[in-house]
Amino acid sequence: MTARFRPLIFLCIAALLSACASSPSSTLGELPRTPQASTQQLLKEADASDPAKAASLRLSAADQSMQQGNQAQAREILGQIDINQLMPAQQMFAKTLEAELALAADEPNSALQALQHPAFERLAELPIDQQLRTQLARAKAFEANSQPLDAARERTFIAPLLSGEPAEANHESIWTLVSGLPIEQLQPTTDTDLTGWMTLAAAVKQAGTISQQQRAIEVWLQQNPNHPAAKRLPDPLKKLSELANKPLSHVALLLPMDGPLASVARALRDGFLAAHLAGQQDLKIELFDSTRLSSLDDFYRQASAAGVELVIGPLEKDMVRQLADRDQLPITTLALNYSDANQKVPPQLFQFGLAAEDEARDVARRAWADGHRRAVALTPRGDWGNRVFEAFRQEWQELGGTVIAAEPLAEPIELANQIADLLQIRSNGTGGDAQPSRRQDIDFLFLAATPQQAQQVKPTLIFQYAGDLPVYATSHLHAATDNRTQYLDLEGIRFTETPWLLDPQLPLRQEIERKWPQARGSLGRLYAMGADAYQLAPRLNQLLALPDTRLDGLSGTLSLTPQQRIERRLPWAEFRDGEVHPLMETLD
Repeated sequence: MTARFRPLIFLCIAALLSACASSPSSTLGELPRTPQASTQQLLKEADASDPAKAASLRLSAADQSMQQGNQAQAREILGQIDINQLMPAQQMFAKTLEAELALAADEPNSALQALQHPAFERLAELPIDQQLRTQLARAKAFEANSQPLDAARERTFIAPLLSGEPAEANHESIWTLVSGLPIEQLQPTTDTDLTGWMTLAAAVKQAGTISQQQRAIEVWLQQNPNHPAAKRLPDPLKKLSELANKPLSHVALLLPMDGPLASVARALRDGFLAAHLAGQQDLKIELFDSTRLSSLDDFYRQASAAGVELVIGPLEKDMVRQLADRDQLPITTLALNYSDANQKVPPQLFQFGLAAEDEARDVARRAWADGHRRAVALTPRGDWGNRVFEAFRQEWQELGGTVIAAEPLAEPIELANQIADLLQIRSNGTGGDAQPSRRQDIDFLFLAATPQQAQQVKPTLIFQYAGDLPVYATSHLHAATDNRTQYLDLEGIRFTETPWLLDPQLPLRQEIERKWPQARGSLGRLYAMGADAYQLAPRLNQLLALPDTRLDGLSGTLSLTPQQRIERRLPWAEFRDGEVHPLMETLD
């Protein structure tokens, strides 16, 4: 069905449904009416009514409680109704309300289950406003359940039925959902409008510089003049079209080419230069050795005199702290490390690195989306482990999760006792065949550990009769050696990882590994970060102007926080049968 005919058809259907609504079919039933009384009056009247009328009154009371923000009361009232005894129209009303309550409680899986009730096969027979309510609930449930493509499909379908502010909000939501999809998911569909959204997102993502993105939007508009996005460009694209673009021509790499960070610096430099050669952009790149600087002030004077427009570096944390302490910087700078968490930074300073805190937050989001609610944590002793755990804890508790217990990782000789204490392993009964069991109020273990530490954890869990406990981890346990024996000790653990190490077919990875074989291992993350620094370089102004922008990088999906830190969202993998298996982006 083409997009231009859809609104007319829907209007015809709406007229027919309006007529049907005034004299409902005997098998469909009537929707609850908008109440003219208080919730308590409705409930009182329900108590004195026959079962059919009582159910309708209670549905009205539950809905009114929901609209007034009293979700606990709405849930209690809804629980008093036997949905199986209702007519289909009332069943759909009740299940939609149940889904809305589940969404308010951050339970998208429950919302989707509610909306799968068989009665929804007759959704098209209901009045348009009720159809919209149900389908908006379904769209929100898909989005909250990390199914953005399904959410976009729902919102695209109902778009012709909306007007005014709801239509504008839905329009912007479609773009937010579609533009956040990875490039491989932006494929044509059977829906003309959705396909148009997909091709627009793909065109913007595939363009490199701001000027190329602006040109891609212009070309798409010429090719799709009747598409809803052409008639009203989404706000982020409108801002992008208006954004002044000055091509970047001269960059300074400020890296320590001597000392303990030299190998890290070389991987970053080579990743950056390889991305430059692959992109073949007209850009002058000048290398400065940060270990030979007399002072940062002298460096900036020298770089300014040479016409440098952007500094990438430094890598040393102490130098980043020094820059963060200043009120202004003479040249926009993308540091390759982070200052202290609460340190106020000058407006010219951006910060990018392989922050373990980003991965810890990703673990919280993934575990929550997988339906877990109660966690225990094992992280290394010291500042690094404390920061990782704190990032996980904050994100987990904001989502609504509970941390039952958390401890620093013990030495291998003590690990068995530590896990036994943490999980409260106890014996069952007195018989010789009775096996010990773990506490049952824990859903999963959050683990941040080195490969050597992590190899001890899973076998210890099995030894302590807790092998069924799901384990979610940061990438630090993945040595990227393809060592089957080592990976078998990590069996079943889910972990975050850079796109670089999960996809050996990436053209830039293959090119870099031909020149630098060491990029096949864990150092590959640094080559990926260097390549991403090159991608970020010309787009810092875009990220500032369009805070919702997401860049598909080799070290993760990149975005800018209000503190001007580049944040990474990583894909997921699982150790299975001695191999690393990428997991689907859509969370179950």
